[in-house]
Amino acid sequence: MAFSLYDATVANYLQILGAVTSFLDKSLAHFKEAGVDPAEIVETRLFPDMLPLRFQVVSLAHHSRGAMDAAKNGVFVPPSAKPDLDYAALQALVKDAHSELSGLTPDSVNALVGRDVTFKVGDRTMPFTAEGFLMSFSLPNFFFHSTTAYDILRHKGAPLGKRDFIGRLTLKK
Repeated sequence: MAFSLYDATVANYLQILGAVTSFLDKSLAHFKEAGVDPAEIVETRLFPDMLPLRFQVVSLAHHSRGAMDAAKNGVFVPPSAKPDLDYAALQALVKDAHSELSGLTPDSVNALVGRDVTFKVGDRTMPFTAEGFLMSFSLPNFFFHSTTAYDILRHKGAPLGKRDFIGRLTLKK
């Protein structure tokens, strides 16, 4: 069996989006028990020049669901900041991304190989193939923002471990 674009992308997105859903839920329960306002958590940064949890979660959704949309339609732009999203809305955003990606079939994703994707930021554009975009740009950004979201929650005291980040493994059947 050949390893496909679907296996390399959507399968990874789904695993980590499932984990993010779980660690956001687990962290919220901890914060509520500890009397910490979720609005404070949404604005938390690891360092003053880094963007807050809200941006990390918006970005991980954008670099998964949005990346697959870009591979289909040929254009990817940076995510908007979405300053109005609270903790519950961030949770919903991740669940929606997972749900939408769950509907993709291996055939539909594998058919994207070789398609043109242009990343546009301001006046600058970068040309990619769909697979080059997903593997060299989207996935690294997805993992970066997922890890940063996890790290922010750990920094604020959420009782998370490595297993919470990895999520559900794909075991041999």
